[in-house]
Amino acid sequence: MSDGGYSQFCPVSMAAEIICSRWTLLVLRELVLGSTRFNELRRGLPSMSPALLSKRLKDLEAAGVVMHVAAEREPGVLEYRLTEAGEELRPVIEAIGVWGHRWVTTEATLKNLDANLLMWDIRRNINADPMPPRRTTIQFIFRDRPPSERNYWLIVEPGNDIDLCLIDPGFDVDLYVSTDLRSMTEIWLGYATITALSEDDRLVLSGNRNLAADLRTWLKLSVFAKVEKKVA
Repeated sequence: MSDGGYSQFCPVSMAAEIICSRWTLLVLRELVLGSTRFNELRRGLPSMSPALLSKRLKDLEAAGVVMHVAAEREPGVLEYRLTEAGEELRPVIEAIGVWGHRWVTTEATLKNLDANLLMWDIRRNINADPMPPRRTTIQFIFRDRPPSERNYWLIVEPGNDIDLCLIDPGFDVDLYVSTDLRSMTEIWLGYATITALSEDDRLVLSGNRNLAADLRTWLKLSVFAKVEKKVA
């Protein structure tokens, strides 16, 4: 699978040939986090070309790590699922994330800001339980980003998957979250608190007061946010 093998029988070497080619670990990350459709994988990997994503998926399928199967409830739709071998990689991917959060410096991490990835991560971790029993629209505004990355809309509606829109869906907005990309990323990763950034006006909430007050409840943070950092 990788570009040139290691020519070693060691199991670490053999595994590395399958999972350590460029982008492969991140494709596995997306599958572990629940993405099953090609377009979902693309949204979690916005800098990866569709052609390379397709190749990596085919490589993982050939290695017995991923299977391409029909969706259970949507005839004609295909999904990517982890096989038994792929599921055994779940704790490996999680452990790599824990190590990265713990040992990579905060500043090095925050040099890689990505609004599309951040909002996709937020979208798939929203806790809809405290939301009103109706459609709720939340607009995130990144004041420091160019127009193409400035506005994102989250649509939370009972009985439907949470939707993330990059174009104004035309619904009345219940809550506006105005901030800069670095600040929102710091909150997401657990580097800074909502309270501290609100007090500094780096995070401004306007609109529905209940939604604003419940922000800490429905905005679930990164799964790594509670991991203790060992470096600043």
